Amino acid sequence: MHIKSRRLLPTVGATILVLVTGACSGNDSAEVEPVAVSQEDLTKLPEADTFGTVSGAPTDPQPAGGAMAGKVIHPKNELVVYASLGGNPIARLPTVQMGSPTWVPVVSEKDGWAEVLLPTRPNASTGWVHLESAAAESAQDDYAINVDRVAFTLELLANGKSVGKWTIGTGKPEHPTPSGRAYIIASIAETKNTYSPIVLPLSYHSNSLETFGGGPGTVGLHTWPNDSYVGKANSDGCIRVPREALDRLAKVPLGTIVNIT
Repeated sequence: MHIKSRRLLPTVGATILVLVTGACSGNDSAEVEPVAVSQEDLTKLPEADTFGTVSGAPTDPQPAGGAMAGKVIHPKNELVVYASLGGNPIARLPTVQMGSPTWVPVVSEKDGWAEVLLPTRPNASTGWVHLESAAAESAQDDYAINVDRVAFTLELLANGKSVGKWTIGTGKPEHPTPSGRAYIIASIAETKNTYSPIVLPLSYHSNSLETFGGGPGTVGLHTWPNDSYVGKANSDGCIRVPREALDRLAKVPLGTIVNIT
């Protein structure tokens, strides 16, 4: 998958709200304050994007917990990512991912903090961000996606109900599509290759390849010029889908969970 050709994808079907935390707390003293990070120290932290690796990041508490619709957030400015509530800073979450606005799923919240899924290596990395007043925008994402590698199916859910199901292709045995709770991080208009007009990169990476076509080994959703992929494991790890499916998937919000089993 090539990553130089980029296209912004606005969120669809999600109402954006400004996050204001702490205002409804009945006990401000119980809130855990973040470790202060200077601007100089912030620039030294690894960027939490598909090109990066975040050491010391906690692991997704439910990596195979099923597709999940819910809250997604977009940082207005770079956010410090911490290993835990009040823990050490481990990364910085940028406002843009691969040319698209950063939207990350929230998997846990507590006292003005949010645990979010990260798009970095290792797969299933998470981190905690402190949501100060107006630090980020929030949206409710009603969509979720289930990928079954054994049955070679992809199912799109809206509000928990199936709105589309297709037969797909997955990674070959030597380069399998990784399993876990990934999510869509960007939308890219592909101009170098003709196999798919749009590629939807996911937060997960190949466990057997360090790179795809010069990129960082990011696994993506895309179509294919013929049906040789249908019901087969013959890609280098990406998930190949019919054009109809790609057209539907390209309209769901960034940050939408893709649960791969």
